[in-house]
Amino acid sequence: MDTLGGLLDAPRARGAFTLRTVMTPPWSLRIVAESPLTLIAGVTGETWLVPDEGEPVRIGPGDIAVTRAPDHYTVAHSPAMSPQVVIHPGQRCCDLEGRSVREAMTHGVRTWGNDPRGETVFLVGAYEHLSDISDRLLRSLPPVLSLSHRDWESPLVPLLCDEVVVDEPGQAAVLDRLLDLLITAVLKAWFARQDADRPAWWRHQGDRIVERALRLMHDYPARPWTLDALALETGASRASLARRFHNLVGEPPMTFLKHWRMALAADLLCQPDETVGSVAEKVGYATPYAFSTAFKRVRGVSPKTHRASALASD
Repeated sequence: MDTLGGLLDAPRARGAFTLRTVMTPPWSLRIVAESPLTLIAGVTGETWLVPDEGEPVRIGPGDIAVTRAPDHYTVAHSPAMSPQVVIHPGQRCCDLEGRSVREAMTHGVRTWGNDPRGETVFLVGAYEHLSDISDRLLRSLPPVLSLSHRDWESPLVPLLCDEVVVDEPGQAAVLDRLLDLLITAVLKAWFARQDADRPAWWRHQGDRIVERALRLMHDYPARPWTLDALALETGASRASLARRFHNLVGEPPMTFLKHWRMALAADLLCQPDETVGSVAEKVGYATPYAFSTAFKRVRGVSPKTHRASALASD
């Protein structure tokens, strides 16, 4: 697996918030939900995303914007429009006095807005769990990124638009996978367009030694890697590998490996047929205890707590 492929293999939606929004001007939504990653796709009309810091982003038909927690922003028909509704964590929507407007603004299956026949339509897909996206991917993204319809072409937005209003058994899983595909396609296209502003980890592309080290850790996380072992496999000295890796990726090889193992473990723990012991073995820990200690240090919760939370939300 190439390194960009490894990075973009991280999104794994589980019960993601997916919604078709229909609005008639004037309208303005204040977003303080702090979802780890949120995608907004324009379908019809004009939408503006106004970050608290940074320039407003216009979202027209076929345009895409992606936001990253914890930054707050406003989505409105005009950049100057004052908020009328506030979207809180858990996608709880209230007016400015704190009264719920969920029922009044719900118009059928996964359709929400101030007018069911509104001229402005956009899709929202929000990852609600940090474990669904790798820390490394989140760290590589700006608070807001956008793609114009002129910069990319994909059938996924129309497909998601059709599927989001379908009310059938298992549809939530279909929407999760479509959202994963869409966010992966968007990020791939966005990264391909970057140059001087590419994140540090991207600039290793073309460095044979760093590329080889990253690929080995991605493909074989269970191996008992040490800096010496990686240096031997990559044909570099220990010092040279450490220096080049840190300069290009932004962290030492063993730190990267620790975070990669924990991201992979967080994903595996969400699978019903996995146990803490089996996950520990797959990510290179000799005992469940050693794995649990490392996982809690990095993720802030024990593997069992993370697993219980993930399975309960499915």
